Amino acid sequence: MPDADGGIPVGLATDLDRYLRHLAIERGRSPHTIAAYRRDLSRLLDSLRRAGISDAGTIAPRHLVAFARELREGPAPLAASSVARMLSSVRGFTRFLVDEQRIPVDPAADLIAPKLPDRLPKALTIAQVESLLAATDGDEPGVLRDRALLELLYATGARVSEAVSLNVDDLVGEAGTTDLVRLFGKGSKQRIVPVGSYARAAIDAYLVRSRPVLSVRGRATPALFLGMRGARLSRQNAWLVIRAAAARAQLDVEVSPHSLRHSFATHLLQGGADVRVVQELLGHASVATTQIYTRVTADALRDMYVTAHPRAR
Repeated sequence: MPDADGGIPVGLATDLDRYLRHLAIERGRSPHTIAAYRRDLSRLLDSLRRAGISDAGTIAPRHLVAFARELREGPAPLAASSVARMLSSVRGFTRFLVDEQRIPVDPAADLIAPKLPDRLPKALTIAQVESLLAATDGDEPGVLRDRALLELLYATGARVSEAVSLNVDDLVGEAGTTDLVRLFGKGSKQRIVPVGSYARAAIDAYLVRSRPVLSVRGRATPALFLGMRGARLSRQNAWLVIRAAAARAQLDVEVSPHSLRHSFATHLLQGGADVRVVQELLGHASVATTQIYTRVTADALRDMYVTAHPRAR
């Protein structure tokens, strides 16, 4: 039965709420991830409502095929990457319904996502990273924080979301040093990552000369990186820090929130690091995810070979 206002049927809405609670409590997904799943699956449930589906037990493969077609060919067609992401959300939801015995058979078992072209991560060169970091020189509290944030991102390969989630107590080096950091990745999975000397110096300068100034502007918080009003630095503001530094450095390449993470992995592999060590540092569940960086390195070597060897062409 639909809601009184003609919205998503009550049974399906209840199933969705249970699934999102499962993701939050049992799988440890972040509020940002939960919100993304809610958006994707609310669109699915709206499509099912329009098809006359009011209960999970009546969802058939054809309904999901129609939904996928709607995403690809509807009035506002989505990119293949967005379709693939939404269908991944659908498969997770229907697997949950099977596990909870809400439905006997998974209607998404044979649902095919669009094939995505290989997209190699775009890493900055070492010179570009140095220019980016040099663009945050200064003694002002905000500048010291920005330098510490950027140095940490490049030194550890942390995701921006992981960096802004850090607390001061997550600096876990021995005898008051900051040579290790505890990062919490997807699913709250913890990993310990070394922090290089340049990042250690930047973080120490921030903790001594900047964070105390920022912290008195707001309520007490254990957050490592603070905004100008003393609250935890947001992911969006961290991205603005990166973008502003890239503009000051006048880099002629696009810089994304993941640029320093990609650069961290690529430069380690170029320096001879084992791919499984890089996997551990990045917090990848599978080495296959990390191996895409080996392709970047191989492509760079191939380009250098073709350019430099007289009989390569």
